[in-house]
Amino acid sequence: MSVSNKTKRITARQIQQWSGDQPIVALTAYTTPMARALDPHCDLLLVGDSLGMVVYGMKTTLGVSVEMMIRHGQAVMRGSERACVVVDLPFGSYGESPAQAYRTAARVMAETDASAVKLEGGVEMAPTVAFLVERGIPVLGHVGLKPQQVHGHGGFRTVGRGEEAARVEADAVAIAEAGAFAVVIEGTLEPVARAITARLAVPTIGIGASPACDGQILVSEDVLGLFADFTPRFVRRYAMLGQAIDQAAAAYAADVRARRFPAAEHCVGMPASDG
Repeated sequence: MSVSNKTKRITARQIQQWSGDQPIVALTAYTTPMARALDPHCDLLLVGDSLGMVVYGMKTTLGVSVEMMIRHGQAVMRGSERACVVVDLPFGSYGESPAQAYRTAARVMAETDASAVKLEGGVEMAPTVAFLVERGIPVLGHVGLKPQQVHGHGGFRTVGRGEEAARVEADAVAIAEAGAFAVVIEGTLEPVARAITARLAVPTIGIGASPACDGQILVSEDVLGLFADFTPRFVRRYAMLGQAIDQAAAAYAADVRARRFPAAEHCVGMPASDG
């Protein structure tokens, strides 16, 4: 009788039960190598539609397709064993109706084997969240700044000022009550995010929100210094790998132009140099 040592993947249900308990560590991942590097350290890996900007150089996330999300979701699943993998539903793939959302989410889940999907929206999306959850699809909510609604927001700006604070809180409550296992709060004034976290029974995951949130998420390329187009105020860079790549590429280019590379030891069938 063989015994499997395969790591058990964290489930959406487990994360739901972490509210007020241990902080949830989350980062984005879009590729197999990155997922493999992040998996031992993260509870949740988000295959975010931010890949449109980070990987494909788009100005917003609006041009991301379902097919792109599926391909990157498959790549992240290949590179991870432990983390709960969540795949974003891209713009235009779920907002029309609960039925449309179900078709998209079911395809994403079936073709990637991910643990859950994420969608943006508040009160208006609560019936869709409930529709998906009732049919066995775990949903991670997303309120506050919603990048897929960047034009409606008037750009990438902090939300939650004045009367807007009550709307953000109402959105979070509606999504949680509809059955989301957790709610991402993005780009929201700290006191508002703190109040939402205190009110919800499910975990909140902050990005530019509050240290009071039950977990935190950032775009990995921001954390690692690989995305240099702009740096949001809420990002802490833990490495500057972009500079290291630039230096490595410059050294390689110099060696090729000076004919220092390839050397004999890099060539098959060529005697190694004695010197």
